[in-house]
Amino acid sequence: MVNLIWVLLAGIGIVYAAFNGTMKEVNQAIFSTLDEAVMITLSLAGVLVFWLGLMKIAEEAGLLRGLSAMFRPVVQRIFPEIPKDDPALGYILSNMTANMFGLGNAATPMGLKAMKEMKRLSGTEEASRSMITFLAINTSSLTLIPTTVIAIRMKYGSVDPTSIVSATIIATVISTTAALLIDRFFYYRRMRVMNR
Repeated sequence: MVNLIWVLLAGIGIVYAAFNGTMKEVNQAIFSTLDEAVMITLSLAGVLVFWLGLMKIAEEAGLLRGLSAMFRPVVQRIFPEIPKDDPALGYILSNMTANMFGLGNAATPMGLKAMKEMKRLSGTEEASRSMITFLAINTSSLTLIPTTVIAIRMKYGSVDPTSIVSATIIATVISTTAALLIDRFFYYRRMRVMNR
């Protein structure tokens, strides 16, 4: 659906430019931004490769296991219906750890695997309580180091590209807390309605 919306917006813009007589400006804008888009993509790929490499080193050194062990009690309280040693819990912890380091692209495959495991646990086609909670947390995404944003700021010559770290931590702590509170509110509300 989103792809269709983007295609429609682009198509409407091109048709409007053709009727308005500004097709030359549209062509210039398209071709001038293509070079910049490729350069940003390559620079972000470099940053992602660097951080993914650090994550791999941290994994081999046991730091990720340590982080996972540290957050496991919290995650088990957030997802009480997932058994202690189920693979879903491991994928959730890996996803959350990658998101904390601003590695959304690395977190996505782990998030998809976590959803698949939670679907297996629920045994239905409907979204389970755990799946809804995970989606809320993943969307709010507690971030400690916003690596992608720092890379973009470095690319555009920011004087202090890491100055957003504290603001990012505060904003994502608030958004994650709000996501959890809203998730719990609607869950308990639904339970009250079902028990009537």
